Amino acid sequence: MTTEFTPSPLFERVERARRRKHKFRDEQITLAHGSGGRAMHELVEGLFLEHLRNPLLEELEDQAVFEVGNGQECARLAFTTDSYVVDPIFFPGGDIGRLAVNGTVNDLCVSGARPLYLSAGFILEEGFPVADLRRILVSMREAATEAGVEIVTGDTKVVQKGSADKIFINTSGIGVIESPIHLSASRAQVGDKVILSGMIGDHGTTIMIARGELELETEIESDTAPLGLIVREMIEEAGRTGATDAIHCLRDPTRGGVATTLNEIALRSEVCIEIHEDWIPVRETVKGACEILG
Repeated sequence: MTTEFTPSPLFERVERARRRKHKFRDEQITLAHGSGGRAMHELVEGLFLEHLRNPLLEELEDQAVFEVGNGQECARLAFTTDSYVVDPIFFPGGDIGRLAVNGTVNDLCVSGARPLYLSAGFILEEGFPVADLRRILVSMREAATEAGVEIVTGDTKVVQKGSADKIFINTSGIGVIESPIHLSASRAQVGDKVILSGMIGDHGTTIMIARGELELETEIESDTAPLGLIVREMIEEAGRTGATDAIHCLRDPTRGGVATTLNEIALRSEVCIEIHEDWIPVRETVKGACEILG
C-alpha cells in the first residue's frame, strides 16, 4: 500500500537525484537500454523525450489518451504501440504472435479503454519457414478473437538473412474509453492498495527455460492473456457502487516486472509504496529460478 512518511535528508538527496533530468551520454546502445530498468528510463527521458517532446508523450504512460470531436460528439481514445522480439518465438503457453496481440491489447485495457483495432507490422528474415509464419498468424487471429479486436492494417518487410532473428512483430492499437474513469501512474494516493491479479514471473521463467538458460524440469507456461474482461468488470463494478474514482492506476508489468512498475508509479505519484514480499503470489518454480539466478 502507499503510505505517508517523513523523509530523511539522505532520502531527499536520493529523490532529487532520481528526478534530475540527465543528458543521455552513452555512446552506444546496449541490451540494458531495452530491459525496462534504469538504463531504458534514461534512454527514453534523456534522448527520445529530448527530441520528440510533446504533452502527450511527456505523460510517459503505456499509451496516449486523448479526445477527438467536440461537445457531445467528443470521444476519449487510447493509442499504443509495442514491438516484440521474443526468443524463442514458440514457447509453452504461447508464441510471438499471441504475445504481440495480448501485449498491445493490455496496454490499452489498463487505461480503461475497450480495445477496438490493431495494426500489425512484420520484419521477416530471409529463409524464415512459411509454416512457422502461418502458425503465428493463426495464433494472432485466435488471440484477436479472444480479445474482441480486429487486425485491420499492417505491413511486411523481408530483410537479408542475418539482418534479423527470424521474425519481429510490431502491433499498434486503438481503443475507446467509455467510462469517466481516469487511470494514470501519476494518480496513486496515500492509502491505495496494491493488488496483483495473478502469479508473477511465469512468463519470464518460461522463456528462460525455453532458451535453455535454466535447467529446470517443470510444466510452467507463459500466462499471456488479454485483460479486457477483468478490467471491464472492475470498472463496471466501480461504476455500480459509485466508486469509479477509487481506481487510480492499472499497469501490465512486462519488461522490468512488478518492481520496475511500482518504482515508476512511486516516482510519478510522489508516494512511498510498501510491499510485503511474503504476500506476493509466486510459484515455487519461479522462486527456484530466482534463487538460481541469485
